[in-house]
Amino acid sequence: MEPIIRVRNLQKAYGNLAVLSGVDLDVAPAETVSVIGPSGSGKSTLLRLLMTLERPDAGALEIDGESPWTMMRDGQSVAADERHLRRVRGKVGMVFQHFNLFPHMSALGNVTEAPVHVLGLSRAEAKSRAIEYLAMVGLEDKAEAYPAHLSGGQKQRVAIARALAMQPKIMLFDEITSALDPELVGGILELLRALAARRTMTMVIVTHHMAFAETSSDRVLFFDRGVILEQGSPAEIFRSPRHERTQRFVESILETVR
Repeated sequence: MEPIIRVRNLQKAYGNLAVLSGVDLDVAPAETVSVIGPSGSGKSTLLRLLMTLERPDAGALEIDGESPWTMMRDGQSVAADERHLRRVRGKVGMVFQHFNLFPHMSALGNVTEAPVHVLGLSRAEAKSRAIEYLAMVGLEDKAEAYPAHLSGGQKQRVAIARALAMQPKIMLFDEITSALDPELVGGILELLRALAARRTMTMVIVTHHMAFAETSSDRVLFFDRGVILEQGSPAEIFRSPRHERTQRFVESILETVR
C-alpha cells in the first residue's frame, strides 16, 4: 500500500534557527500517528508544512502521491499553479490550538461556509453536511449558538466539525487541548479516539497527552531537535524506548502527571 503522506529529508529554518533538520516519514492511509516531544522540537512545524501553510527549505513532501509545490505538465515537472495547490491542500484538514471561529457566525454557519465557498456545494447541501458533523461531535443542539456563547470545549468541537465537513483524506491536530480548561480535555480526547476508531481517514496528532498517544495510536513519533529521534508502536515507545533521550522525556512527562 502506498503511503498517503511521504516526507523525505524535510528541512525548515527560521533565520538561523533550524526547526526541522532532515525528517523522513511515511504514513499509511487510515493510520493514526501521535507526535510527541519537547516544545520547540519541530512537531507543529511539520504539521504546518503538511498543511502547506509554509514551504520547506529543502526536501520533498507528497500528499496522496502528489507534491503540493510541483506538478507535471507535458511530461515535465514544473512549479505548481494555484489550482493544483488548492486541490492538493483540499485533501488535508487541520485543527489548531486556538479555535479560529468566525465570531459573527453561528456554529452551523462556521461549519457551512467552507464547503460552499471552497467545495462549491449548494447552501442546502452544505447545511445538511454541517448538521451531520455537528451531530457527530455532539453539538447538534448548539447549531444556532454563536462562539461567544460556547465553552472552550464546544468551540473546539465546532472547529473539528468544520474541518471534517471538508471530508479530507488527512486530518492534522496540533495540541488541540492545550487552550482548554482541564475538565474539558477528556471530552475532546474521547472524540479523537472515536474518530481514530472509525478508520475513515489518516490522522496525525501532536499531543502531550501520553495516555492518549499510548492507547489510541497505531504509531508514535518522538521528535527532538528537529528530527524524528525514535518511532514505533505505542508499546515500544512508552515501555521499551531504545533511545535514552526518549526514555527521559517519557519519564519526565509521566512524573509530571502523577
